[in-house]
Amino acid sequence: MFYDVFENKTVNLFIVWDEKGLKRISFSPIDIKAEKKRYNLLTEQLKAYFAGELQKFNLEIALEGSDFQQKVWAELLKIPYGKTVTYKEISAAINNSNANRAVGMACNKNPIPVIIPCHRVIAQNGGLTGYAGGLKLKQKLLKLEGNNVFRGRP
Repeated sequence: MFYDVFENKTVNLFIVWDEKGLKRISFSPIDIKAEKKRYNLLTEQLKAYFAGELQKFNLEIALEGSDFQQKVWAELLKIPYGKTVTYKEISAAINNSNANRAVGMACNKNPIPVIIPCHRVIAQNGGLTGYAGGLKLKQKLLKLEGNNVFRGRP
């Protein structure tokens, strides 16, 4: 197991990965026994993303979660750069139209924010809802992607 830290003017990300792929990204330091090692591929992709030059990450990821969480996270990966969807739309996409709150909880448990773009999920009324990195960061990420959330959905 390895860890790295990505820092820029927008956010600090604490990263954990192993030989199978990216396991976790956190907005605060992670207390883990791991070797510090540079994750060059991810670092380069994050630099390009925050510079507005990368719209889709190309990394091996090693997710651990329930079957329901895995379905939600897989659906989040389908949300195009610069677009948003609602929790209700994600629920419908996974054929569980009454699971809006459960989708929200799966988003909350997303182990790889930014890469798995839970920041692109918004409330039915077009407003921002919770985000592990805080609503200001969620707004910054959406704005970086060309989405002005205060004007509603693109």
